[in-house]
Amino acid sequence: MTSHSNGNSDSFVKMPTIKFTKLFINGKFVDSISGKTFETIDPRTEEAITRVAEGDEEDIDLAVKAAREAFDNGPWPRLSGFGRGRIMMKFADLIDEHAEELAALDTIDAGKLFGEGKAGIPQSANMLRYYAGAADKIHGEVLKMSREFHAYTLREPIGVVGHIIPWNFPTSMFLGKVSPALAAGCTMVVKPAEQTPLSALYYAHLSKLAGIPDGVLNVVTGFGPTAGAAISSHMDIDAVSFTGSTEVGREVMQAAAKSNLKTLSLELGGKSPLIIFDDADLDKAAELALLGILYNKGEVCVASSRVFVQEGIYDEFVKKLLEKKKSWTVGDPFDPKVRQGPQIDKKQFDKILSYIEHGKREGATLLTGGKPLGHNKGYYIEPTFFTDVKEDMLIAKDEIFGPVMSLMKFKTIDEAIKKANNTTYGLAAGVMTKDLNVANTVSRSIRAGIIWINCYFAFDRDLPFGGYKMSGFGRDFGLDALYKYLQVKSVVTPIFNSPWL
Repeated sequence: MTSHSNGNSDSFVKMPTIKFTKLFINGKFVDSISGKTFETIDPRTEEAITRVAEGDEEDIDLAVKAAREAFDNGPWPRLSGFGRGRIMMKFADLIDEHAEELAALDTIDAGKLFGEGKAGIPQSANMLRYYAGAADKIHGEVLKMSREFHAYTLREPIGVVGHIIPWNFPTSMFLGKVSPALAAGCTMVVKPAEQTPLSALYYAHLSKLAGIPDGVLNVVTGFGPTAGAAISSHMDIDAVSFTGSTEVGREVMQAAAKSNLKTLSLELGGKSPLIIFDDADLDKAAELALLGILYNKGEVCVASSRVFVQEGIYDEFVKKLLEKKKSWTVGDPFDPKVRQGPQIDKKQFDKILSYIEHGKREGATLLTGGKPLGHNKGYYIEPTFFTDVKEDMLIAKDEIFGPVMSLMKFKTIDEAIKKANNTTYGLAAGVMTKDLNVANTVSRSIRAGIIWINCYFAFDRDLPFGGYKMSGFGRDFGLDALYKYLQVKSVVTPIFNSPWL
């Protein structure tokens, strides 16, 4: 039976000291122009951690002006790639030195598992190292023209970038967006999610210590409808990278179109299928299905929320899934025995519970879970699995962003592909089979940005990540992410004695 740990967090780890709560603009921590602040809440206790400066349109404008000055007249875009890379390497080293404190901040702010964060933050710092190594390898091409001209291309930084990042992975999203933009020579304004501002402000502090010049990296904490909207519509921001819901992505796209037609990269929602064929290793399939929906409490855009199982193994698979679920402990994320912490906030907590009620009303069978799990405090929800799910049910169509799995059967490979593609989203998919022909057929037939075969959540710095359809466009990670912060410029000169002179 799933258990809930409610011990004193201090018995597991020393609580972090909150050092930075103001906006970071032009290399300094400053109050918001309005003087307003907002509470950031610990989802384990539902209590306020601290108050953070609330930036809005005026503060975004101030940060953009600092970023524009740093881009137009500062050293960062003019440094050699090697020079930028050295500073980024130092930034990464400083993150390693403060990994425990940063992990604790993400635990109290986002409910993330402390042990995973402590191990994972150095891996996220390696994102800086990866792009630092690419910074001095940015180059164009010499072109063979069909006429008597000499031509070549330059890759130049796109300019001032706005990063709007979500709350589910505060560290990896921050470094995943900032790192390639820094390597490209861009300057930027980052708006972390209002639910998780603390680690972003700490990273801003470390960037200053690393030697990143003033104005290059600015962090403005605040809310989406004010600070986020101001980034999307600002006339002096050249590009925006947004990760979040499809609904907000639409608003960002409209604002970009109505303002200065800024370049966009949107990584949006998902409703990812995991397809398990009858030749799959059932133990491994059950483990991956469990991990695919419960990792990070289901607050993952690529969560395997739709699990399709070939009908011949369905009953056996369900037995194994329930057996493995018994060892999945929900509780305080500082506890090293816990595998699932609290949902991010009350709004998300209530949203997940409302979808569970929808599933029951629409006729799906609640196999396990479905209730809050806690002792009057904390946004904890039991791992919840539904069977007898129909494709037109809300729990099978909408992105719930929580620990809720929909189990469905299929007969043939063609039916599996059709069901997997029956969604407005196209972010990720998983395939479990020992048959290489089946794996190849399905991976080429599903319209999604990443397909995992006999694995799940297999990300890497080298691996481009993004979506099809309403899951957005543009790619994070890999060299694709670097190139989206670079403009291509063509330069043409006539060859001596050319008749075109």
